Amino acid sequence: MPELPEVAGLAGFLDEHLRGSRVQKVQIVSFAVLKTADPPYTALEGSTVAGVRRFGKFICIDTDGPSLVFHLARAGWVRFTDSPTDTQLRLGKSHIAARITFDGPRGRHGIDLTEAGTKKSLAVYVVRDPQDVPGIAALGPDPFSAAFDADALAELLGSSSQQIKGLLRSQSVIAGIGNAYSDEILHAARISPFAIAKSLDRGTVQVLYGAIHSILGTALAEAAGKPPSELKDVKRSHMRVHARTGEACPVCGDTVREVSFADTALQYCPTCQTHGKILADRRTSKFLK
Repeated sequence: MPELPEVAGLAGFLDEHLRGSRVQKVQIVSFAVLKTADPPYTALEGSTVAGVRRFGKFICIDTDGPSLVFHLARAGWVRFTDSPTDTQLRLGKSHIAARITFDGPRGRHGIDLTEAGTKKSLAVYVVRDPQDVPGIAALGPDPFSAAFDADALAELLGSSSQQIKGLLRSQSVIAGIGNAYSDEILHAARISPFAIAKSLDRGTVQVLYGAIHSILGTALAEAAGKPPSELKDVKRSHMRVHARTGEACPVCGDTVREVSFADTALQYCPTCQTHGKILADRRTSKFLK
């Protein structure tokens, strides 16, 4: 799933290439992805792109008419081309969920919103105001907003009995962090993913705050300016524990371990994060607190 750094990279790339362009044609190939009806998606056609921005994991293409907002979910992605085809796509006949073509000062461009796999979660909204999207309206603070400092993080954690891994992924608490970067942040902060949020002392919260900015900041810098076709590989190349089960931790050399759930998994280093203890798998045992 693309998270804050990749979504920011996508938004920046699209802003650079689409700003000032006219929306030529919008094709919704899978109507299951379209979550709004008013205004109709055809209202985008003929409008001019004013800019592209990010809200958490949402990307918003603003125009002088309605805004096009999309969330790529677990398996969605953006395919960009500077030589779009005018071919009329057939409903439900490919992994393409939507296609938008643009004509502007830098020539013609096109984006396909694609989704792999059978579980379809990609969502597209055409709205007058991005805040009309329920997921955007419910977002917590952005990690790089002025309002999000160590004191704000301490306040969020201090009132929560949730495990820290789940809390970091909660979009209504902090916007933009998902499964991969929460693994990386907790590894950098040397915190167990099963630690209870309100149990963390002030010093640990400060370390966690620093890890959030360090891990996400580095990833943001790496993603900046990259085309969509390169962003996934950039993300994978910098992961220390996420998706590294069985490999050596680059910090201490211990073996990276995994805890599996019904539809996801987390990775961690026992030496760095749990004082050498192996976390029990939820499917067969109780959590290590």
